[in-house]
Amino acid sequence: MSFYDAFSGESWENIRQQIYNTTAENVERTLAKTERLNHTDFLHLVSPIAQKYLEPMAQKSMKLTRERFGNTMQMFAPMYLSNECQNICTYCGFSLDNKLPRRTLSTKEIEQEIAAIKAFGFDHILLVTGEANQTVGLDYFKKVLPYFTAAFSQVSIEVQPMDYEDYLELKQLGLYSVLVYQETYHENEYKKHHPKGKKSNFRYRLETPDRLGEAGIHKIGIGALYGLEDWRIDSAYVAEHLSYLEKQYWQSKFSISFPRLRPHEGDLEPKVEMTDKDLVQLICAYRLYNADVELSMSTREAPKFRDHVAKLGITTMSAGSKTNPGGYSVEPQSLEQFEIEDMRTPAEISEMLSKQGFDVVWKDWETQWML
Repeated sequence: MSFYDAFSGESWENIRQQIYNTTAENVERTLAKTERLNHTDFLHLVSPIAQKYLEPMAQKSMKLTRERFGNTMQMFAPMYLSNECQNICTYCGFSLDNKLPRRTLSTKEIEQEIAAIKAFGFDHILLVTGEANQTVGLDYFKKVLPYFTAAFSQVSIEVQPMDYEDYLELKQLGLYSVLVYQETYHENEYKKHHPKGKKSNFRYRLETPDRLGEAGIHKIGIGALYGLEDWRIDSAYVAEHLSYLEKQYWQSKFSISFPRLRPHEGDLEPKVEMTDKDLVQLICAYRLYNADVELSMSTREAPKFRDHVAKLGITTMSAGSKTNPGGYSVEPQSLEQFEIEDMRTPAEISEMLSKQGFDVVWKDWETQWML
């Protein structure tokens, strides 16, 4: 059994009705609960009427986050290894149908990028590629991963979904975490946005976190790309997916990210706009639903917004990000996957967080802890 089996019994329309039929009384009952919230409670918290309760949601979210994570904020940097991709995705700058120069970093270029990122103080790295199995598949990752595990205490990847056996091999090489976003849980809409390539296989992608859990990956990141469909419904599926994974793979940790559609080559307009107020509501809803899940905020968002939401439930932030291969030192002008909004340096982000009372964490992991 996988999440796809549980997912197949859910009705998108049924969830939509539960969310949009939520009453003020439903929200108030949910906020008054002292026990762990259930999935119906989450639907109440992401409902339109729940926006009237943002202040008590935010206060409770801040309290829960401090109780569970203290005043810490984990820092990480993404590093793009390649913009080669064999998928067509309507929203991505790396899409196969975009005519642009393609490049994959060599080991020498990787060493140069590592030196640049380490100079900022980062010890947690997220490796990102397009999905091109022939050039940036398992063999490539097996070759380059040792460079990163030698330089960083924690290495995560956000690349094409792989088979169970592949994850086992990468785990043995020191892989700590894998992020894989479903983009949208609306199966028909998913197919419209992924007409070609391995990524067009909705079920294979949806079952990726199951394969990660079975392989014993230490941390699994999930989420949706907000803008492809109704964010309220997609987030409900993410919440359900999280609960399923926690029960099935209780030895793993989990994280959720909040990517919103950003300008890119191709310039797809969001089907459903997610406002800043909406995103604040969702961050608080996830924290009230699950006190333990890590919530990550990227540089896709504007500086003022990131400063504001840092205390609301976020536990992990990126800084100084480059979304193009070689962007830190090798080739700063190569094409970005999407435009970032927060251009501040890691030092500036660290200073902002410190002024808010955070202990900025650059390193909290040693491999031997897993022994």
